[in-house]
Amino acid sequence: MGIVHIEFFVEPFKEGAPGPHVAAAVAAFADAGLEPEVGPFATTAAGDIDQAATATAAMVSAALQAGATRIVLRLERDPRDPAAGEADGT
Repeated sequence: MGIVHIEFFVEPFKEGAPGPHVAAAVAAFADAGLEPEVGPFATTAAGDIDQAATATAAMVSAALQAGATRIVLRLERDPRDPAAGEADGT
């Protein structure tokens, strides 16, 4: 199964004091068995499709419940991944 790369940014964000909504988003990924890397512009993680889907749903819910006003999310799977063609039968 292919690897999905995830990048997300949760707002409001204040450098040095990200707030409980950001902590909740990051914790959701860790709880799903992924290793989130918090960077200056976004948090990134990678996992298989099921992990990515589970972690993303949990992150959105946790962040919004903790006060997030905006979530920017990007998911990407390498099109050269052999598993990428399985969905369309190629």
